[in-house]
Amino acid sequence: MYRTALEKLIRWKNDPRRKPLILQGARQVGKTWLACEFGSTQFQNTAHVTFLDNVGMKAVFEGSLDPKRLLDAISAETGTPAGNSDTLIILDEVQECPRALTALKLFQEQRPEVPLIAAGSLLGVALHRGVSFPVGKVDHLNLYPLTFQEFLMATEGSALSDLIAKRDFDLMDAFSEKFTDALKRYYFVGGMPEAVALYAEEGDYAAVRAVQDRLLYDYDHDFSKYADGLLAERIRDVWRSIPSQLARENKKFIYTAVRPGARARNFEEAIRWLVDAGLLLCVNRVSKPGLPLAAYQDPGIFKLFMLDVGLLGAASRLPSNTVIEGSLLFEEFKGALSEQYVCQQFVASDSIIPYYWSAENSSGEVDFIYDHDGNVVPVEVKAEKNVRSRSLAAFTKKYGIERSVRLSLSGYRDQGWLVNIPLYAANELPFAAWQQQGQ
Repeated sequence: MYRTALEKLIRWKNDPRRKPLILQGARQVGKTWLACEFGSTQFQNTAHVTFLDNVGMKAVFEGSLDPKRLLDAISAETGTPAGNSDTLIILDEVQECPRALTALKLFQEQRPEVPLIAAGSLLGVALHRGVSFPVGKVDHLNLYPLTFQEFLMATEGSALSDLIAKRDFDLMDAFSEKFTDALKRYYFVGGMPEAVALYAEEGDYAAVRAVQDRLLYDYDHDFSKYADGLLAERIRDVWRSIPSQLARENKKFIYTAVRPGARARNFEEAIRWLVDAGLLLCVNRVSKPGLPLAAYQDPGIFKLFMLDVGLLGAASRLPSNTVIEGSLLFEEFKGALSEQYVCQQFVASDSIIPYYWSAENSSGEVDFIYDHDGNVVPVEVKAEKNVRSRSLAAFTKKYGIERSVRLSLSGYRDQGWLVNIPLYAANELPFAAWQQQGQ
């Protein structure tokens, strides 16, 4: 299975100023596989240590964090000579051993030639619990579920994915039916590696749904494992409310949809836990399209999306026959699946931080908004071929926006102030929006 993150790891390896790398992401997004694949293809040896249920190695890190001592222990544990540039060290499930995170600082200062990856889930949660973090001494890489282009490569081969990567919109239009059918399958299967691998091998939607249901069950179990009683209950309530939150017209998160009479102060910690764990994606509202957008965000008004469109469908009990029933899938839950899909692609790109805009005293709303090279770019998501953009037109006129984006099932069309980009090419934002301007 191809992951674009592998290219980022290769660049990290070749960087003369590299530091120990923290590879983080939600559970089951493929961190261990990626690190081991990187080790097997780019290094002579891999010394893989996992801290999950490994009492001995946890005890080692409770003692002195002298790198030489730790390298000797890692070599003994793995049977692989560690401590040279030809051996990749992987410290896996590092959230189970906070002292291993602290040790990264000493590795960076004393043994910078040693390539070291610390991989783990729930690291954001651990940091908020006071775990000592080696600020400025590490590099970071976040891993997410497979993007649509990675899904295409896993299930269809590279030809269709290459057309998107090349931004060949003429050929994309010629094969739009193939792209649309593949996108429907992605809406159902999603990007969790186990689900994608199973679908690529067997094409069995029922088996895919069984995998998704198990993942949802495992996440639910984690709430009680890693959070205290009342907090775990509130985390579970927020998590289970997401399908109904997104089924509403404007999709803004409403506390009373979690529990009648609920207030922000009761559930803010639960939301932060889910976001820090990588299970929810938070998109804040901005009051105006000013630069930087972060300066105009309202942290009290936001939308919450799940980490994966396939898991959203599973949590919503979306039947598998919707994959076959024309374009209705794109309109399910008032377009919630399409907005979830777009948000997921944006976040995975590492080049877009999505916000959204809504008017104070009217129903006007722009689904997403981001900044790129000093430009504010509003994005409207259309879950079908209806390409009317009244809200977007009013917004751009009011704020003098020069370039806007509409993502829909229609083909590429540049109208100057507005460029329509096919939904299946959402991965190519922000750059595709300026293709005709040569930027």
